[in-house]
Amino acid sequence: QVQLVESGGGLVQAGNSLRLSCAASGITFSRNAMGWFRQAPGKERELVATISATGITYVVDSMKGRFTISRDNTQNTLDLQMDSLKPEDTAVYYCAAYNVPLVTRATPARYWGRGTQVTISS
Repeated sequence: QVQLVESGGGLVQAGNSLRLSCAASGITFSRNAMGWFRQAPGKERELVATISATGITYVVDSMKGRFTISRDNTQNTLDLQMDSLKPEDTAVYYCAAYNVPLVTRATPARYWGRGTQVTISS
C-alpha cells in the first residue's frame, strides 16, 4: 500500500517561488530513487528531476538552475524547490517513486502520487 501525497501547489505570479513536498509511505523510502514529473495543459507528462537513494540529483536542462530536488530520508519526504517561476511552468506536478536506488531519465517510475496544481500568472 504505497502512498505518495504531494502538497505545496498553488497560484503565484511569475518570478516567485514555490516549494512542493511529497510524503511517502509503504516503501523503504531510503533505498529507492524518487522523482518529480509534470503535465502542462495540452502537453504530455514530462520528467522534471530525479534523486537517487543517496542524494545524487538530476534536473532536466530547461529547469536546471531554477529547480532543486531534495529528500529527507529521516522524514520520508521529497521536495522540489522552484524558483524564478514562469507561466510555462504551469502544470500538475507529480511525485514518483522508483523500485531501484539509482535511475536515469529513461527509467520508468513505479509509483505515483495524485499530483498538485501549480499555476503561474504573468
